[in-house]
Amino acid sequence: MRTTPPSPSRLASLLSRLLKTLLGGLLALLILFEEWGWEPLQRALAWVGQLPGLRWLERRITTLPPYAALALFLVPTLMLLPVKLLALWTISRGKLVLGTLVILGAKVLGTAIVARLFTLTQPALMQLPWFARSFTRWTVWKNALLAKVRLSWLWRLGRVIKRHVQRRWQHLKRGWAPD
Repeated sequence: MRTTPPSPSRLASLLSRLLKTLLGGLLALLILFEEWGWEPLQRALAWVGQLPGLRWLERRITTLPPYAALALFLVPTLMLLPVKLLALWTISRGKLVLGTLVILGAKVLGTAIVARLFTLTQPALMQLPWFARSFTRWTVWKNALLAKVRLSWLWRLGRVIKRHVQRRWQHLKRGWAPD
């Protein structure tokens, strides 16, 4: 029995769906990282921002006009790019663990700084009509993607594991508490 090979258009359609699924999964992971890290990291930097010199700086940032706020908001991305390139160079030299740790550290630090800056500059940025429209579209799209991800079996499994680990941790902490 001979089977006919799939037509080029069918093969292209299949590859397109596969690529969309793969890229969608990677994008979902990136958004989940941002979602999980954004608020806690922003709160951590808000706590650091209570230091006297930084408190003054944060007040100044909140008074920036829209385009100055936008420029400031883009600074961390530009500053961390050389660090990430250096990490890639380190990886190319055979130091995979060090390079990966630098990339992860830059990602966490960059997310923390961008989250805090966005919190401080959002009122000014939303005065830019194109930014406000883009932010609204982004938020709607991101929330729809997160809703899909939260319905997946992998997400639900992760939630079950997280609750289990939290219960075990609480149990261990109670066992270590002084009497």
